[in-house]
Amino acid sequence: MEKSLSAFDIASFKELLHLSQPILHILLILILATVLLALSRKAIKILKGLLRSHADHNLEDLKRIETLSQVFRYITSVVVGVVTGMLILGELGISIAPILAAAGVLGIAVGFGAQSLVKDYFTGFFLLLENQVRQGDVVEAGGKAGLVEEVTLRYLKLRDYEGNVHFIPNGIVTTITNMSRGYSYSVIDVGVAYRENTDEVMAIMHEVGAEMREDEVFSNKIVDAMEMAGVDKWDASAVVLRCRFKVQPLQQWDVRREYLRRLKHAFDLKGIEIPFPHLTVYAGQSKDGSAPPLHIAQFASRG
Repeated sequence: MEKSLSAFDIASFKELLHLSQPILHILLILILATVLLALSRKAIKILKGLLRSHADHNLEDLKRIETLSQVFRYITSVVVGVVTGMLILGELGISIAPILAAAGVLGIAVGFGAQSLVKDYFTGFFLLLENQVRQGDVVEAGGKAGLVEEVTLRYLKLRDYEGNVHFIPNGIVTTITNMSRGYSYSVIDVGVAYRENTDEVMAIMHEVGAEMREDEVFSNKIVDAMEMAGVDKWDASAVVLRCRFKVQPLQQWDVRREYLRRLKHAFDLKGIEIPFPHLTVYAGQSKDGSAPPLHIAQFASRG
């Protein structure tokens, strides 16, 4: 009886050990995958630190390094996840070969219906390869504009001034307008009344621009002296003068707002009229040049 019980216990132990081997293997695979992901992220972080040190605080290079490191983390996670899943299926006794064959056939079928998805990844790859857009840029793409918060092979994530987040598939991006590459121009149109002397107005505009360049807050934002284009057009009720500042990336809006604020104060001191829309009523004239009187009647409402 003792011998048969002992034999039964040994057989049960062997069977339990046989059944527990796949579970142990799966746990080992998950542990190795977790360690591999941690090591890859650590390696990417170290490499990013080395590249940032060699970038010498160049803002353009720092943006590109940050964008590429985020993409590499995404690719590493996907690759490790796929390989881990295949190994776990193998440990569960599920043959991977039929799955791969089916995936190949399915991939061909899906490829015809998911051309836009493939286009997204190809376009995203070249966007990163050609350094067209990076995290932290302000761009206009796909009919939307905003700050680039994330760049992947699949989409661009933009946040506009109102805080709205736009996810734009890379496949629909045909043109990217990058507003933060190298330098920018702050273009300013100023309207004054027709009675004003444009030379005097332009002199005041130059003075205000020179004051801003000497300001300790805006001296680092403005790269060069203000450029005066001159009279740009005759509007309905104003003469429009155009000028521009060459500024650091993303500073064009701050410079424009401050310049208009200071220019309004200077115009008030000099008595320069900032026009408002108005209407001129013309009664017409005869062929001999005489004009009939224009009668204006005022009616008061009775309470």
